[in-house]
Amino acid sequence: KKLMKNIKPFGPSLGRCKVSKKFIKKLNDGFDLKVKSNFKDYSSKLASQIRNEVKLNRTFINKYLSKEIKDHVNFFLKKEKIKQIKEIKILNLWVVRQFKGEYNPIHYHEGDLSGVGYLKLPKGMINNKLVKNKKIKTNGTIDFINGQKGFLSKSIYNVVPKLKELIIFPNYLMHTAYPFNIEGERRSFSFNAKIVLKK
Repeated sequence: KKLMKNIKPFGPSLGRCKVSKKFIKKLNDGFDLKVKSNFKDYSSKLASQIRNEVKLNRTFINKYLSKEIKDHVNFFLKKEKIKQIKEIKILNLWVVRQFKGEYNPIHYHEGDLSGVGYLKLPKGMINNKLVKNKKIKTNGTIDFINGQKGFLSKSIYNVVPKLKELIIFPNYLMHTAYPFNIEGERRSFSFNAKIVLKK
């Protein structure tokens, strides 16, 4: 049984679950072995202030990653009472290698649903560098943003990345990844999916 936690911190729902060790290994190994045919530079197409971003080719996605992502998306949608699913199409999938000082400004995605998952994290990423005796609470974290702050209404949901965690969210939900101040790599993958419903 898949462990999917659907949460509603504000308007739109988000899903939080874990991907398999096999999924993480395949993605990290494929990336680290630098098989050029599997990946191409994607940084010019994305909103980030990050140099290392690569898009995976369709063959690699279909062979190693597609089934598990679709299973998680399907499970998330069923928990949201969306059952008339005809097809889940993975539009694209890319890997982001974030290093010291790099960040991803507020942006949103294409498709219907998007996801972000974590492949590598620097040790102590969120507990570093005091500024005027204050800890920087956002180091290396991700914010999801919806609407505006009001009485009994939160507009920001902050998530501390965890290895193997996958967060699924509607494509229009704005989000931002904060910089961190230590050496090391914060490696994540993201995808966009189109949901085709039965008529």
